[in-house]
Amino acid sequence: MRSHPLNVTVNPKRLWPGTRALEKSGAPGVITGKVEQILSMARKSSLWPLQFGLACCAIEMMSTYMAHHDLDRFGIVTWPSPRQSDVMIVAGTVVKKMAEPIKLLYEQMPSPKWVIAMGSCATCGGPYTRSYSVVMGVDLIVPVDIYVPGCPPRPEALMDGLIKLQDKIMREGKR
Repeated sequence: MRSHPLNVTVNPKRLWPGTRALEKSGAPGVITGKVEQILSMARKSSLWPLQFGLACCAIEMMSTYMAHHDLDRFGIVTWPSPRQSDVMIVAGTVVKKMAEPIKLLYEQMPSPKWVIAMGSCATCGGPYTRSYSVVMGVDLIVPVDIYVPGCPPRPEALMDGLIKLQDKIMREGKR
């Protein structure tokens, strides 16, 4: 613990989440660690999601980016192009007609890439499980890393899913 100029006790491990895996050197402001740990810390702090909104979950996904929730503070900035995005958020009912475009967009994304299935329709087909045209989960098309449950899930649930994805990215860097 060190003292802050405003007489507030500051824990250095709380200043930058994820630095527990890294070591402090003797110089102020310098940390050392494995390259993969440092790269994963940079990756988790600069996620660029490709939003793929298909139904009512897309409205909740869009509201997550508004001022009330403000994902910019987590380093998450929406990006319209798959060639620069590293996270795909599939929100809503995936019909068989959209399976090929989703797969194409996923293949256009650079590695490393992650997928979030938002809502019960994207996760398992939702209330349309007996429909002939609905895919029973986007994980049949692309590999999914994080599932966000709900119908439709609240913006807070998507934020929780994004934070869980950041934690997963940090865990991948420790391997």
